[in-house]
Amino acid sequence: MLRDEMITVFGGSGFLGRHVVRALAKAGYRVRVATRRPHLAQDLRVMGVVGQVQLVQANIRVPSSVERAVDGASGVINLVGVLAESGRQSFSGLHAIGAKTIAEASAAAGIDKLIQVSAIGASAESESKYARSKAEGEASVFAAVPSATILRPSIIFGTDDGFFNMFGSIARFAPALPLFGGGHSRFQPVFAGDVASAVLAAYKRDDARGETYELGGPATYSYKELMEFTLKETARPRFLIPLPFAIGKVVALMSEIAAILPFVPSLLTQDQLTQLRSDNVVAEGAKSLADLDIEPETMEAIVPGYLARYRRYGQFHESSV
Repeated sequence: MLRDEMITVFGGSGFLGRHVVRALAKAGYRVRVATRRPHLAQDLRVMGVVGQVQLVQANIRVPSSVERAVDGASGVINLVGVLAESGRQSFSGLHAIGAKTIAEASAAAGIDKLIQVSAIGASAESESKYARSKAEGEASVFAAVPSATILRPSIIFGTDDGFFNMFGSIARFAPALPLFGGGHSRFQPVFAGDVASAVLAAYKRDDARGETYELGGPATYSYKELMEFTLKETARPRFLIPLPFAIGKVVALMSEIAAILPFVPSLLTQDQLTQLRSDNVVAEGAKSLADLDIEPETMEAIVPGYLARYRRYGQFHESSV
């Protein structure tokens, strides 16, 4: 049975967004997905019953389109974000100014249920532009909608993620994988489905209003351990080469220069290298998935299922790494 509430989701056509839209639709909410290119997100419509999931055109750089997207909504969820800047898709424009635009439009529409998905490590004092822009966005959201909820996930994994899939693909061709800074930085990977469940729980719970939650999986791993896990599950024995951050800066610069060319993705940016200098785990004393009554899935239970595609002979190739 459908609820009367309509929830507008910005960034609903992305990797995490699809999990969130599915969770909201399953819970019976009507969902309005605000996206720049609705014609590329038609598959979202089948995540609910006929008419439950709507698509509208909106660009967070255009305030009037944001205002139209939130009009009549009971709540708003902002998932918009990028891991690397490209053209007009800047950290400041999306994470800071974009979040501010969505929050102010929500406040003007009388909406007090706003979920902002940020990132662990968001800090105004960070050396990373990404982390600073996330922090600025958080501040703008709370300034406009004090009852908003901030969710800060660690690395998010899932079938179409940009982390394990990227390194699984690289391992098919590269003879070695670099471990910048020795690979000692720690991460707490969290399943996309669990982040979606957190979004839903935070939206429904009154005690989540005005709170900030850090979302991580049940275990922490070093960067080296994540690379070892990826190579094992793809059955690709490769060298892991520790490299100092000074050499990493050169590699990142070359990657950014190469990415200027059409169809050449940036494998590492200088800002991402800066982020690697710090651990990406749930802070001690922070509210977490447990406070939302969510028991997170393990990386080992889900990731092998989609990394099998990178094995030389597919899923039936036994790992010998």
